[in-house]
Amino acid sequence: MKSILSVFFIFISFELYGKQATDWQLSFQNPATDLMGSVVGLHNVILIVMSLITLFVLFLLFYVSFRFSAKRNPIPSTRTHNTVVEVLWTAIPIVILVVLAVPSFKLLYQQEKSENYDMTVKVIGHQWYWEYEYPDHGDFYFESYMIQDEDLKEGDLRLLTVDNPLVIPANKNVQILITAGDVLHSWAVPSMGLKTDAVPGRLNETWVNVKEPGIYRGQCSEICGSGHGFMPVVVKVLPEREFMAWANEAKNNYAINEDIEIDKPEEEIVISQNNIIQLEENNL
Repeated sequence: MKSILSVFFIFISFELYGKQATDWQLSFQNPATDLMGSVVGLHNVILIVMSLITLFVLFLLFYVSFRFSAKRNPIPSTRTHNTVVEVLWTAIPIVILVVLAVPSFKLLYQQEKSENYDMTVKVIGHQWYWEYEYPDHGDFYFESYMIQDEDLKEGDLRLLTVDNPLVIPANKNVQILITAGDVLHSWAVPSMGLKTDAVPGRLNETWVNVKEPGIYRGQCSEICGSGHGFMPVVVKVLPEREFMAWANEAKNNYAINEDIEIDKPEEEIVISQNNIIQLEENNL
């Protein structure tokens, strides 16, 4: 019995896993946000309810097969209806669904918006890379490409490492606006409970508040062409002071939104008719 319970809690436990997928992982990653913690909690409750219902139905199948077998009932019963049983097997599932729907709808509402935001970032999906914009910190932007296998360094994760990760501060409500520049994409970070479609011509919105600094990983979760499997999402969460220092430095490194000075037109050179004739004579 203890071994069965141990296997069951492995399925519903998330403390074993970190900020990225691991080998032989059976459950969610360790939640990085309160919202993802609520998602995991609701999942665990629904998993227990589903398991109990499955065991109950399995018990009924074995009981009916044994109790009403041909050997035990050579003369079968002619009863076709039982009002009480029919009301129960209709009403009980409805009650279960309503009880589960209340926290589900509440969680969906929490995922949509927060009451206030400390900053905004914009995510644009392209084939096959991500573009990140920071309108509140100098209006700079940069592109994030996957590191190829031959360029990986020791400790880098294949297919989950990029050259420029999205950087956000810890313990701040960050509004994330998501769109696409070509085809459908989906920006997803499982440990944060984020998975929002990037649709061309449409601006979708989500938000996040990460408690602990660190590096969190995800991938594009919408088939977007031949390079779909090579669009990792990497989010680097820094303490507020370190983030502000990074933002100030990034303004210079990625200052591609700054106004470009337009070169002044060269002064017009007026050549008199006599000078033109003199130049022609010299050429002769």
